[in-house]
Amino acid sequence: MHSISGIVYLILFACLLPYVFSFIARLTSGFQAKDNQYPREFLNNSTGIAARANAAQQNSFEGLPLFIAAVLMAEYMVVSQSVIMTFGIAYLVLRVIYGVCYLANWATLRSIVWCLSLLCPISLLILVIKLS
Repeated sequence: MHSISGIVYLILFACLLPYVFSFIARLTSGFQAKDNQYPREFLNNSTGIAARANAAQQNSFEGLPLFIAAVLMAEYMVVSQSVIMTFGIAYLVLRVIYGVCYLANWATLRSIVWCLSLLCPISLLILVIKLS
C-alpha cells in the first residue's frame, strides 16, 4: 500500500502555486482594495511584470487538471511511489522555473520549460496506460 501523504503534498503545492503568481500580479500592479470589485478586469488591463504574473497564474490553473489527473491515476494504478514523486516534484520545480521565466520575460526559455513540465504528467499517464 502506498503512502498517500506525499501525493497530497504534490497536489496541494500545485494548487497553491497559481495563487503565488496571483499575489505577485496584484503586488506589482498597484492593485488596491477598490480594485477588488473587478479584480479580473483590473489584472487583464495590467502591463509589464503584473501582466506576466497574471498570465503565469492563468497558465498554472490551466495545467492543474492534467497534473492532478495524472498523479491520481498513477496512484490508483499503483505506479511506484518514487516514480510518482519524481515526476511530481519535477513538475513543481519546472512550474516554478516557468513562472520565473514568465516574470523575467524570457519567452523562449519559458516555452521550453513549459514543454518539459508538460512531459511530467504525460509520462505518468503513459505509465498508467502501460499498466492497464
